[in-house]
Amino acid sequence: MAVTAARPRAPYAANPERGRGRLHVEPPSATRSDFRRDCDRIIHSSAFRRLAYKTQVFIPHEGDHYRTRLTHTLEVTQVSRTVARALSLNEDLVEAIGLGHDLGHPPFGHIGEDALDRCLSERFGSSFRHYEQSLRVVDTLERDGQGLNLTVQVRDGIVSHSGRAAQPSTLEGKIVRLMDRVAYINHDIDDAIRYGILAESDLPGDEIAILGSTGSKRIDTLVHDLVEASAREGDIAQSHEVGAAMLALRAFMFERVYLGPVTTIEHERARTTVRRIFDALADRGDPPDEITEFIAGMTDRYALEYAAAL
Repeated sequence: MAVTAARPRAPYAANPERGRGRLHVEPPSATRSDFRRDCDRIIHSSAFRRLAYKTQVFIPHEGDHYRTRLTHTLEVTQVSRTVARALSLNEDLVEAIGLGHDLGHPPFGHIGEDALDRCLSERFGSSFRHYEQSLRVVDTLERDGQGLNLTVQVRDGIVSHSGRAAQPSTLEGKIVRLMDRVAYINHDIDDAIRYGILAESDLPGDEIAILGSTGSKRIDTLVHDLVEASAREGDIAQSHEVGAAMLALRAFMFERVYLGPVTTIEHERARTTVRRIFDALADRGDPPDEITEFIAGMTDRYALEYAAAL
């Protein structure tokens, strides 16, 4: 049987042979790189399956075509691999980080994250960040408390994928961090138009002229720009014009969609649901860590049913 030669990686790509820094030492696999094994472990985790029933922006049961946290995860992973392939970086590492980056996200998207954070701050003086929870999921919560025992590079990429976190230590992690933003901005525009919050004509003209008139064109522009700028600078980077246009489009989405009046009713329902569950558990004396793990692991549907039962 003929074996296809592996595509040569750039000298600055993460080396899978150096990816064996796990919390617990394991023998290497004869058939898979350590980063490939991490991908497989994440896909087979229960936290990954629950992403199918967690909100991205619009609560999924309001329609069958809106993106969920799982479809967002797959879209981020796909576009990140495209960039990694173009730059001859480690695709398996990018895929593992992309698949695992939102495992700790609570129900109801970023509104649910904000609600849980406020509850913890007011009651216990602590905080909640979904990227930190994602690391806890893979380190200690999966496999009945044993965790997935992922490599150092994958764990670093997961906990640092958010713009609020420290920069990733690998170029592959930096790709996922930026492609997460590229994916959610453009795909959330598509969902917002489907929902009726936006029309194509509402989108800011200057930024659309730079990035493209459709979601696929905008992603294509952003990917090409990232590949060209990164190859030129030797780091993961965007050109000034395209990067500024993307940030302006993101600001537009926050004003019109994420914090806009049409989504306010959904946001209030999400906040009320999280707070009702949190208060019930805190009032009966549950420790804050256990409350956090319980609520963050909930799907939208389970959270709504649990709150209704209260």
